[in-house]
Amino acid sequence: MKSRGVFIAACLTTSTLLLAACGSGDAADDGPVTLKFQALSDQPAAIAATEQIVEDWNTENPDVQVEIVPAGWDGVYDKLITQFNGGAAPDIIHYEAASIVSFARDGYLADLTDLMSDERRADIPEGILESVTVDDQVVAYPTELQSYVVFANRALLEDAGVEIPTGDTMTWDELREIAQATTKGDVYGLGWGLSSPTAAFMSLAPGFGGTYFEGTGEDATVTIGDGEMALPELVHAMAYDDESILPVTLTQSGSEAIASFYAGQTAMTVQGSYQAANIAKDAPEGFDWVALPPLAGPEGAQQAANPQTLSVNIDSEHVEESAQFIEFFTQTEHLAALNEADALIPATTSAQEALTEKLGDENGWSTILAGGQHFVSAPYLFADSYAQWKDTVATPAYQRYLAQETDEAELADQLTSGWDEITQ
Repeated sequence: MKSRGVFIAACLTTSTLLLAACGSGDAADDGPVTLKFQALSDQPAAIAATEQIVEDWNTENPDVQVEIVPAGWDGVYDKLITQFNGGAAPDIIHYEAASIVSFARDGYLADLTDLMSDERRADIPEGILESVTVDDQVVAYPTELQSYVVFANRALLEDAGVEIPTGDTMTWDELREIAQATTKGDVYGLGWGLSSPTAAFMSLAPGFGGTYFEGTGEDATVTIGDGEMALPELVHAMAYDDESILPVTLTQSGSEAIASFYAGQTAMTVQGSYQAANIAKDAPEGFDWVALPPLAGPEGAQQAANPQTLSVNIDSEHVEESAQFIEFFTQTEHLAALNEADALIPATTSAQEALTEKLGDENGWSTILAGGQHFVSAPYLFADSYAQWKDTVATPAYQRYLAQETDEAELADQLTSGWDEITQ
């Protein structure tokens, strides 16, 4: 366990006043318990939704009060390391599944397995629950998820004689065909911001049977086979064989690529589902857009789950009370309100259904929420060196491939040899 011995020693050798501060929360016998909740929400509507949930809890639970500690996403990993090592971590920790595994393995997060209610456990789809289960321990409650969605300019599809897909899912072959049909003149069929392509390729790989990783922790190994190569090869073929992807978008972020969608330069764009709220707000007046059905490969419309999470500091003096607050926070109406504010997908089935009933197909919501049951566990979450491999090996390798500087064989070799170099 990293640095926990140092932390404990510091607590034992400091003054009585500082010793009390080593545990988070208020342990006084003559007043209410105070739980520190470090929240990362940075969108005004999501901040307001979080504040309302906390206010409702505090009203109903005068003996256990929750205090929000605002924090942004930038630099939060390093901040948490400092907080844990210094004994200053909050009771309740907002983060994401991809980043909490190492903290759980190092002994910083409480085991919530026996504290999560049967009702909540049954309400979380299996693949999402697996994403917050480390070494058979539930170390967090999942709250919000992003999926990848195809947004389309209805007028451009209809002008090209394309029938708008309306089924439960849409195949990648259909996407390719629509992109080809709508590529004419100055218009390209698709714009996809792939300046940092690793997250998209890995999240969508399960639909092709791709897993990337086998094993967990330090023993994890990377596998690059047909399932892992299918989507990069498809994007490459659309860009250079079909010439149906606007070239500049391959070097842009998703937010940058959406500008060409607004301008009518692309008929479709692949974006994080949260962009639905931005399109509804920022698109030009009269812009007629639609969210297309979830993309499905040979293995279905599966996408790897990396939900936002709420965990409990194992050194909190009030682990049970913290878990009780998270149970409250993840009630159906609360998750529905939070995800509507953030334009994300709730991590529970009941909240997904509640949002679907409330919003219908407004701003593509029913289509986006339909993908909520297709999330599966992401093996990369449990590979210790994944973050380093993603930043230093995978992203540069994919960028070179999409720039036609390497071929498929070289891409696969760089992904595997780079992992071996990092882990040897």
